[in-house]
Amino acid sequence: MTQAEAPATHPALLPTDTPAVPVTLVTTASWPEAEAALDPAHSSFARSLGFKPKAGSLALLPGLDGSIARALFGLGDAEAATYDRLIVGKLPGLLPDGAFRLENAPDPAEAALAWLMGSYRFDRYQSSGSTKARLAAPAGIDASEIERVAGAVALGRDLINTPANDLGPAEIEAAARALAERHGAAIDVTQGEELAQEFPLIHAVGIASPRVPRLIDVTWGPEDAPRVTLIGKGVAFDTGGLDIKPSSAMLLMKKDMGGAAVALAAADMIMGAGLKIRLRVLIPAVENAVSGNAFRPSDVLPSRAGLSVEIGNTDAEGRLILADALALADAEGPELILDFSTLTGAARVALGPDLPAFFTEDEALAAAVAEAGRTAIDPIWRMPLHAPYASLLDSKVADLNNVSGGPFAGAITAALFLRRFAPKTKAHGHFDLYGWNPSTKPGRPEGGEVQTARLTYALLKARYGT
Repeated sequence: MTQAEAPATHPALLPTDTPAVPVTLVTTASWPEAEAALDPAHSSFARSLGFKPKAGSLALLPGLDGSIARALFGLGDAEAATYDRLIVGKLPGLLPDGAFRLENAPDPAEAALAWLMGSYRFDRYQSSGSTKARLAAPAGIDASEIERVAGAVALGRDLINTPANDLGPAEIEAAARALAERHGAAIDVTQGEELAQEFPLIHAVGIASPRVPRLIDVTWGPEDAPRVTLIGKGVAFDTGGLDIKPSSAMLLMKKDMGGAAVALAAADMIMGAGLKIRLRVLIPAVENAVSGNAFRPSDVLPSRAGLSVEIGNTDAEGRLILADALALADAEGPELILDFSTLTGAARVALGPDLPAFFTEDEALAAAVAEAGRTAIDPIWRMPLHAPYASLLDSKVADLNNVSGGPFAGAITAALFLRRFAPKTKAHGHFDLYGWNPSTKPGRPEGGEVQTARLTYALLKARYGT
């Protein structure tokens, strides 16, 4: 394994000793003491503005020359259940261009990461970029670690935000190749006739598009290290196939490769930190299009695992391509398989856009994932793999159907479908995520989001170390 080169300095993060305007962070509890410590003129000015330390409130205090001498930023009630630990990520969108430093941050490293994630902008198609407030790195933090994580998040967000005319299966492969090269990883890609023979479900889903389907396989780390496999759904665009979606349901389908973006972002963090694992990343990359050779409802397709699958709906294509990748991963017997996908609307109905659904049979893994989510501020919610619902996938002509026979428990039956293809690996976790911020929140700009990538890094870092 060749260690990745140190990442370039994040454009929003400056050296600690950079001259910068102080930003005093205040909670409801700390505001009286902080106000008393202010210069009397600044205290008076803040009162005249009506500044209160509610979450997201900002006051810019002037110097004698008219420049900004200090800023006050409210964190709200740090003891409240609704307290947002990424609230500092709102500042890059509020402050003018310039250099700033944080005072009184409850967790300086957490605040710095929130700032960098909040400074993200997708401006690839805009003629002029926006100016950004930059942060002088708080003293004592591991700036390179924060830059690595923020850079990986930006990589994944860029992939999701890129429209499908510029991001098809080949471009997903190119992103994986660039990442592998940067970290000294190996990469193998299967396509064409070999894909049809070895991964028939991936081939069937992607063959209707002129953009050739493929299975991307990245490996990194010592062969004798604990084996961990990440699998990301890479549907570059999803029309729904012959069960075509209405136009309104297609508007965000550029994000249907969000699982692949999550897997690549997590891999970037893992490899950059040099975690002591043998990492494998599998990305089935396809476009679910419509043409004369598209797979059809009621088709019966073979799978890599040997199970036959009746197609009840061509718009349930993500679980098909993941099934072949899971069978490949399971044959190697890794300690842990995690798969990531924008899989079901049912998970969004149940949990909304902010909470990915998580499924596993392994109680220890479930507890560790929940803790990693809290640590990384990357939340999930566990849902049940209710075994009796597996009968909803029964088929009269094949081993199983790719959808259930009714409107209920769609996220659970999708997870149960996937579980059929990784029977040997008990420590298998499935994330059903949205991959998108419908509106801007602190540290999470509107647009593509690599939900569960930071959680995955925190989980593996705690389990395997560096």
